[in-house]
Amino acid sequence: MRILVTNDDGIYSPGIAALARVAKKFGEVRVVAPDVEQSSMGHAVTHSRPLGYRKSPIEFPDIEAHRVNGTPADCVAMGMHLWSDVDVVLSGINMGPNLGNGMWHSGTLAAAKQAVLFGVKGIALSTPVGKTEPDFSLLEPYVEQTLSLLLKDTELALYNVNFPPHPKDIVWTRQSVRLYDGTIVPGTDPMGRKHYWFTVTPLEPADEGTDRWAVENDLISITPLRLDLTDEASLAEKLAP
Repeated sequence: MRILVTNDDGIYSPGIAALARVAKKFGEVRVVAPDVEQSSMGHAVTHSRPLGYRKSPIEFPDIEAHRVNGTPADCVAMGMHLWSDVDVVLSGINMGPNLGNGMWHSGTLAAAKQAVLFGVKGIALSTPVGKTEPDFSLLEPYVEQTLSLLLKDTELALYNVNFPPHPKDIVWTRQSVRLYDGTIVPGTDPMGRKHYWFTVTPLEPADEGTDRWAVENDLISITPLRLDLTDEASLAEKLAP
């Protein structure tokens, strides 16, 4: 199995190093990641300038690794262009959750979506981060367990996976839509100039069976997704005679 590993936190992130280590147990791995952090970049692609593709400045033992001066989606495009017959794209492990409506602007998930657009399975993996970095060594066995589950099926698929800091079990979930990423927090820099932070505010408790609910209850959330955003019920209503 040929496994392309990328992220949106950038080539220096400990999360991508952990994911690459686990991925090696399942096949041949190549890392292609942004040269700088691209968090919340969404599914942006670079079309107004050329992209650079250079060797990683840090070592990934026994893994070929490169950095791209572009977005997560760019990295998938470059990686799949320069390395033929990729079987699956793994994106992560993101330092920060990608839950609920946060999926819309996630660069981590966008890389997995780009894989599916190219006809290859895409899996996004994330974990919350607090005042300290996540304990990736603790999470690695759970990442392996999750990949064992998702990689045994060869059908084209898109999955969004979120790991709590101390997982107890794995559950299949649906997307929570009760998290609105729309709060602006004003502040002042050391020069007295105004600036603003765009942040996340949970509006109400998460429904049972959703991705947010799972992580809040120390469960690994796996959410199967699709690229077709059509509201089937609304469309049927509009088309009804």
